[in-house]
Amino acid sequence: MNIIFAGTPHFSAAHLEALIASERSIVAVITQPDKPGKRGRHEVASPVKEIALAANLPILQPKKLSLKDLEGYDYDLLIVVAFGQLLSNSILNAPKFGCINVHASLLPRWRGAAPIQRAILAGDKETGICIMQMDAGLDTGDILYRKKVAILKSDTSATLSARIEQTGIESLLATLSQLETNAGDLMPQHNKGVTYAKKIAKREALINWDNSAVKIERHIRAFNPDPISYSFLGSLRIKIWEAKAIPCQKHVVKPGTILEIEKDGIHVAALGDEVIITRLQLPIGKGGILKARDIINSRTDLFAPGSCFADSPK
Repeated sequence: MNIIFAGTPHFSAAHLEALIASERSIVAVITQPDKPGKRGRHEVASPVKEIALAANLPILQPKKLSLKDLEGYDYDLLIVVAFGQLLSNSILNAPKFGCINVHASLLPRWRGAAPIQRAILAGDKETGICIMQMDAGLDTGDILYRKKVAILKSDTSATLSARIEQTGIESLLATLSQLETNAGDLMPQHNKGVTYAKKIAKREALINWDNSAVKIERHIRAFNPDPISYSFLGSLRIKIWEAKAIPCQKHVVKPGTILEIEKDGIHVAALGDEVIITRLQLPIGKGGILKARDIINSRTDLFAPGSCFADSPK
């Protein structure tokens, strides 16, 4: 079976690496065009492009993929893993085995661009991988393979993504074996339980202290490592990398108020309970990520009890 692979980020690159290691026949790789680096520096290749270059595979980087781009390639299947472009019907119908997609959720829950972050934000107990036969809809195709992944209470988007990535690789290879032997059945998606995981906007990373501590903790885990939750303390925009919710008596102070700073972290009032910030990053000095002991040793003046986090600088 000859394969064309389409993908862009690290999640995709891991799947491409596994396909190469499995000695599948990959005739071309499609990825998004190179993007400008930070501060206008030279353009940066996608992680998928880096893997394809190392394997000496033909690379296509169209701004908008068309069937014409694929002319001249002898392929039976197009595999899509977080590519970042919608495919036309002409492309979907061109290969012998069609196009299949590795999607990081248990469809039909969390169709769309950001299923991992949305699952953590919603407090889901589990998610998973679906290998889907692509159709013209947004993640609406029939399911070829489905496997669950538990969401741990400590999971960030980074740790959950790593486990889903490994499950996705195993599921993709199993699906290819099924296709090669004409085994397995297509399972239509249910019409009930459909939710959409819209793309993450950077402004969503701003913490709303009027939420419960549990929701704030989920927010911080969901946006770690990108775009990172943040709040303002005075004029400083502070990135909050890690926190935990704790039950306590209802506060009479405004949510966002710093209650105390202890060895376990910075205690902050939420709506009816309390959050302990355990790792944060300041826009001063070297900008490193600080743990509670680092803050106690050098930055207690910034986090005096009574000070209040806000949604804008003051």
